[in-house]
Amino acid sequence: MEEILEILKELDWSPLYISLKTGVVATIFSFFLGIFAARKVLKAGPKFKAVADGILTLPMVLPPTVAGFFLLLLFSRRRPLGIFLFETFDIKIVQTWTGCIIAATVIAFPLMYRNARAAFEQIDVNLIYAARTLGMSEIQIFWKVAVPSAGPGIMSGTILTFARAMGEYGATSMLAGNIPGKTGTISQRIAMVIQDGNYLTAGVWVVIVMLIAFGIIFLMNLLSGRNMKQVKRW
Repeated sequence: MEEILEILKELDWSPLYISLKTGVVATIFSFFLGIFAARKVLKAGPKFKAVADGILTLPMVLPPTVAGFFLLLLFSRRRPLGIFLFETFDIKIVQTWTGCIIAATVIAFPLMYRNARAAFEQIDVNLIYAARTLGMSEIQIFWKVAVPSAGPGIMSGTILTFARAMGEYGATSMLAGNIPGKTGTISQRIAMVIQDGNYLTAGVWVVIVMLIAFGIIFLMNLLSGRNMKQVKRW
């Protein structure tokens, strides 16, 4: 117990701050992009829907390092897009916190998209028809009828997206690197201390992550007003 307290006193908390900050920003981007993409795909034709769905879901099935490799090729300062961003806007993506956000967003986005799409597919179309008869515009119907009706699915997608973005490792390491105090996340720190053979410090970080994850899920359940029901055993 004394060893754990000593570790906590000397612990560098920057990975926690970076991970939380990255997770929040990536979740915000994924939330709006995922809802927008789900709405567009649902309204598209069968052929376009199949192709778009495959592309948008691809980062979820690819190894994160593969996604990180493509992001590195895309945003490298040796590539056209990377050169353009740096020379025109003085924006550097590789080995920066912006790279952490982009990598986390790309990896976590499919979870938000899939949950939002599934939630929209379960909406009773009679609600949409009723809103149209009341003279509401399509944008009003979407934000005031469709999104609230799909609320539970969107809420679960948001939780999963944040958890995935906060714990992202492979793509973040490829694009943003592991710079202490700048791009070093909790996942990277756990990997580093395990490589050094410091399993006790790694265990402390693991417990911290688990407590945060449990706290977020519990808080979101309170905010959504949905109490967890006991499941009877067989």
